[in-house]
Amino acid sequence: MPDTVPAPQLSLPDDEARARVAAFADDLVRRRTVRDFSSRPVAAGVLEDAVRAAASAPSGAHVQPWRFVVVTDPTVRRRLREAAEAEEREFYGRRASEEWLQALAHLGTDATKPFLTDAAALVVVFEVHQGPDSPKPYYVKESVGIAVGFLLAALHQAGLATLTHTPSPMKFLGEVLGRPPEERAFVVVAVGHPAPDAEVPALERKRLDQVLVRV
Repeated sequence: MPDTVPAPQLSLPDDEARARVAAFADDLVRRRTVRDFSSRPVAAGVLEDAVRAAASAPSGAHVQPWRFVVVTDPTVRRRLREAAEAEEREFYGRRASEEWLQALAHLGTDATKPFLTDAAALVVVFEVHQGPDSPKPYYVKESVGIAVGFLLAALHQAGLATLTHTPSPMKFLGEVLGRPPEERAFVVVAVGHPAPDAEVPALERKRLDQVLVRV
């Protein structure tokens, strides 16, 4: 039998449980992807605590197959942006189908990615596969995806804006950041404060009855 410790007892009175989760949901539904960032820095310790929250996510076989690389160096970020925009020009110019481009049109996105250099920081999240110092992982994408969800929620709690960026292919991220071959890029999260004149598309989320099924 494995070593065990007592399970955390987190139960709350029913009314407090409902109030807490309702407040959490009300706050999260305000979260929006922001593409225009100010130069205001992130307060010291916030990114570290956000990554600490992300790394508390469950993972297959508890392998914890993730690496969070926080990038603030302007020279490195410029290199990342140049490489990302080269891939994005290929995507918008050749690889993306017309159907895909039409689906993106209402968001106003294109191959230019200024947030990679404008946001206060980038958090590049990697999947960690089997390597000299890392065991074989299980349910890698599921595990890392949950951790990224935790990361976005934690950063929102800190009053920060985020943008998730997934250039394709993403091999250049490991190369620029000097990561070992067993680490494979999963997503880039731009983090910071919105620019004073930042705007977001007028979008509506699906209603609860459109996404919730009770059996």
